[in-house]
Amino acid sequence: MNGSSILPQKSKKTNWRILTRKTHYWGAAVIALPVLVIVSSGILLQIKKSVDWIQPPTQRGTASIPTLSFDRILEIASSVPQAQIRTWADMDRLDVQPNRGIVKIHALNHWEIQIDHATGQVLQSAYRRSDLIEDLHDGSWFHDIAKSWLFLPTGFGLLLLWGTGMYLFILPFWATRRSRKT
Repeated sequence: MNGSSILPQKSKKTNWRILTRKTHYWGAAVIALPVLVIVSSGILLQIKKSVDWIQPPTQRGTASIPTLSFDRILEIASSVPQAQIRTWADMDRLDVQPNRGIVKIHALNHWEIQIDHATGQVLQSAYRRSDLIEDLHDGSWFHDIAKSWLFLPTGFGLLLLWGTGMYLFILPFWATRRSRKT
């Protein structure tokens, strides 16, 4: 007969405090790099309107009613060599802002042209980094697979770390309160 079967067996009770600490510890290590990218790019996006290097400041045009045709907008955009626009396919989007009197043209190479939508004058032409930073922030700069299978789970992991961190923060208060009752 084996002597170990005579000894009382320890119950396999889960120690939530230890499990939470380990989850918090290893979870932070696993998602550290993607969280660094998300937080750093998020900070830059928070200040993008204040820092011209990130996003060029929005200029003001002369009128509130757009009068330029699309053909004329393409012609004006093509006149800015840095933007490398020859056809509509070279543009990412147009941002018409009647209240400011401008049309912002976003080229695929992240160059931004702001034109007065009444006169056609180029008010500003500058490199726009905010779109690139947004792509870094959501993971799409790396690849769509990274966005879905790395950055999205990192978001859930960060939520889990928040939950375990709050549990670990509140645990001493619960213990103190329980000890006062007994």
